[in-house]
Amino acid sequence: MNTRRIAQVMYKVWMLLAGLSLSVNASWAQSNVIIYGNLDAGLYVSNKSWDAATNTNEGSRFAFTSSGLEPSYIGFLGQEDLGGGWKAKFKLESGISLANGGFDNSDGGIFGRYAYVGIGSDKYGEIHAGLDVAPFVWAVYYADPRSMYQFGSAITVYGDNTFTGIAALNAITYVSPKIYGFSARVMYVLGGVPGNFNAGRQYSAFLRYDYGGLSLIGAIEDASESSDTLLDNTLFQMPVEGRLLAAMYKFDDLTFKASFTNYKAPETFDYGLVGGGDNNIWTAGFDWMAVPTVDINAGVYYSRDPHNSQNHGVMSALGVQYLLSKRTRLYAQAGIANNHGRSVLGLESEGALQAGNGTTVGGIVGMIQRF
Repeated sequence: MNTRRIAQVMYKVWMLLAGLSLSVNASWAQSNVIIYGNLDAGLYVSNKSWDAATNTNEGSRFAFTSSGLEPSYIGFLGQEDLGGGWKAKFKLESGISLANGGFDNSDGGIFGRYAYVGIGSDKYGEIHAGLDVAPFVWAVYYADPRSMYQFGSAITVYGDNTFTGIAALNAITYVSPKIYGFSARVMYVLGGVPGNFNAGRQYSAFLRYDYGGLSLIGAIEDASESSDTLLDNTLFQMPVEGRLLAAMYKFDDLTFKASFTNYKAPETFDYGLVGGGDNNIWTAGFDWMAVPTVDINAGVYYSRDPHNSQNHGVMSALGVQYLLSKRTRLYAQAGIANNHGRSVLGLESEGALQAGNGTTVGGIVGMIQRF
């Protein structure tokens, strides 16, 4: 199916769902569809622009970027009250590029961020079936002092070590209720290979504990018992493992976070990019709502190969957001990355996911509009 045909199909789907959303009540009383979204446009500048294919610095870069700080997307959320506390629901979400009006921040397909149906209750939790964000990615998000922003955050570290997206295809997910401070999310990805039940399988999970201002979280991602071919059309395109431990503490409007993550992935694969390997990541930072209209946060990310100390890198970023309203904000961000050996930590996931050896300095300013 060509790009024009996909666009036509997507337009028809959006118009259908838009019609549904206008024909029902906007509350969760019985059954309805809600349209929501996020639009982010920014200007990015850096002193270096690394070409991974040639391993050379192409010089400074100044560019318009869609999703400069947060992903741009549009989504549809539906829910029906089944009675007895049970509800059926669905979620469809598609990434958007403000640069060209096409798809972006989606793991392929029209709705490449979310596409699932589910059922559940507040007492027993929920089960989702379809394309869903992996629990390990949720854990990385919770543990990241910079909330996995598109610039200078754990998302570029995640991408450098896994070279994959955030949503798992063919997935069954269970989301637990909170019980005595504990909550969990578990996912199993079916490989779907005839004659081989275990081929292409993946699993992901996190366990979180909240007590007062303290939060602790542990997570695991595993697609290690397979191959590139068998993992095709799943979350990971290559065998990979991830482990995470994190602690967070909130003092009124100030939150501190620290975490340790280990990634294991092949160092060479089909994409012609460097990275992967066995890397330990230490992260620390804070988020401070200085006043009701100003949010400041910072994070430091240190990566080191436990088998070769020459492969190490550090990335740090500081940012401020000014809230014009509940839906609209302006932002300015600055970051620095320094790499040695095979370390490729980059600053910006929309065009500078990786950086070469030496020091890269960059910044971004932009605007976010939510609806």
